Amino acid sequence: MKEIHNEHFSGERALYQANGLKIGGTSFGYGEAPLKRSSYIRLEDSTFSCKFPLWHSDMIKLKNCMMTEDGRAAIWYSKDVSADDIIVEAPKCFRRCHGISLRNVSFPNGDEVLWKCNNVRIDRVKVNGDYFAMDCDGMEICGLELVGAYAFDGVKNVTVRDSVIDCRDAFWNSENIVIYNSTIKGKCFGWNSKNVSLINCTVESREGMCYIDNLMMKNCKLPNTSFAFEYSVVNAEIIGNIDSVRNPRGGIIKADSIGVVILEQDKVDPTCTTIICHDELVRQSI
Repeated sequence: MKEIHNEHFSGERALYQANGLKIGGTSFGYGEAPLKRSSYIRLEDSTFSCKFPLWHSDMIKLKNCMMTEDGRAAIWYSKDVSADDIIVEAPKCFRRCHGISLRNVSFPNGDEVLWKCNNVRIDRVKVNGDYFAMDCDGMEICGLELVGAYAFDGVKNVTVRDSVIDCRDAFWNSENIVIYNSTIKGKCFGWNSKNVSLINCTVESREGMCYIDNLMMKNCKLPNTSFAFEYSVVNAEIIGNIDSVRNPRGGIIKADSIGVVILEQDKVDPTCTTIICHDELVRQSI
């Protein structure tokens, strides 16, 4: 493998179609697409301040690297990319990629990151930005810290563990989602989704968990949560209080207490949902 150390590249397509390079301590300055259509590239301690540095590139490993604010749309249409201990200051990184592994990565301006990607592994990643992970398929996530809005829209086959997601309207239009030991905050979680499971989670929302077909919650807490489960089919075991439940479409809801139960008979059939507080059946209709 050819090695490049302590160099500076600028302009357009500086290392176009490179194959089999180990690059260290190198900066990529003003320009575009320095490693477009490259393969088998190892990058360490390097900085990208150029647009589109890794497009249509395969078998890429990055460690201790930085994509500056000028490095927009850094990695698109690429396969088998692993990134360890990197900072991506620019938005729109990772688009239509396959086989992505991110470990200890920070996206301080992470708008539109990870769109339409599949086979994604995330471990200890921090994101501050909107529209994270739209239309991804096949994600294994652990230790994610996310602040933003509209994350995980349209995703499929996602497992999340030990994460904190502070995000308005997360996991809309999604399918086959399992979340363990995590905290979720935001206005409307999970709308228009199918097959969503939460185990040992805390969810804080207004109008959360609505319009879901097959929602399972086990050993979860719902502090400051109101108008939950509207038109959802639910199997929920909740520790503590739920401020209010409105018009679930069916299933079983168990909680220590519920402030208000709204079952509007002109909108749902109240007999399709069993609601139990402290082992007592609850029925309240308006």
